[in-house]
Amino acid sequence: MEAAIITTYRCNAKCHMCNIWKHPTSPSDEIRPEMLEKLPRLKFCNITGGEPFLRHDISDIISIMRRKSQRVVVSTNGYFTEKILDIAAKYKDVGFRISIEGLPSANDELRGLKDGFDKGLRTLLGLRGLGIRDIGFGITVSDRNAKDMIELYRLSEAMGVEFATAAVHNSYYFHKYDNQILKVDEAVSCFEELIRRLLRSGRPKNWLRAYFNYGLINYIRGGARLLPCEAGTENFFVDPFGEIRPCNGMDEGAGSSGMGNLNEMGFGGIWDSDRATGARERVRSCGKNCWMIGTAAPVMKKYKMKPVLWVLKNKWKRREKALK
Repeated sequence: MEAAIITTYRCNAKCHMCNIWKHPTSPSDEIRPEMLEKLPRLKFCNITGGEPFLRHDISDIISIMRRKSQRVVVSTNGYFTEKILDIAAKYKDVGFRISIEGLPSANDELRGLKDGFDKGLRTLLGLRGLGIRDIGFGITVSDRNAKDMIELYRLSEAMGVEFATAAVHNSYYFHKYDNQILKVDEAVSCFEELIRRLLRSGRPKNWLRAYFNYGLINYIRGGARLLPCEAGTENFFVDPFGEIRPCNGMDEGAGSSGMGNLNEMGFGGIWDSDRATGARERVRSCGKNCWMIGTAAPVMKKYKMKPVLWVLKNKWKRREKALK
């Protein structure tokens, strides 16, 4: 099972595609680290926000989740370089992903952070200097930054770090309902070029990333999900108030109902409750067709033959084309 821990809705960025920063949580209302001890053993955990490094006790949260999960990755905008590097030096087996929304001009505009690109890059270099192996950065693609995607991928290759992608989505979590990609052909063209580069890579992990990006193309074009959504079964989210949720992408009415709260009961009681059953039923009837890594990655692993066959088919096509 996989999980995302949304540590806070506080954020120092003012992103155009996300309005969390307009709806911050109060530190006194945010889940205490010790409540996370109730969680089961996990294969993977993403610690995120808002901006998780705004929490004064983020080190305690990371320490607990390292014991609860085989792999932990913290998502951050990378602005608080010194704090991030201090914690990374303490937990060298933890991964870090820095959100970089384009080259400097686009990034700072979209993130609403002066010198945000420079801060993020400085943090990445610092993490690499510490010898942290699981590091990378990612872009949320919109009309404003799609053309920067390949340059960022080339930067990731030059730095020897991972490169992640997403597309703008709408949900109660983002407090956004007007995100959309209008320049569909332009965005698709950029994703197709990224897929070609990923398939040329010698790393099988990149080949599966190509499939994920193929799913983003499908999402942008309005297609049905490539794989079933099993949010609330294969993965779950913990919100800043301790509520267990299937995902962070459902519509407001369904998304706000949750499955149960860690402040009130143990995880087993939540997971097997009638509320959890109802949440899973809403997932099955959800028509949003989201394609976000938190819910796509678990089913890519569960139904692995479909991504694998797609990779084999497309690599074979490339080989045949090269031989002609």
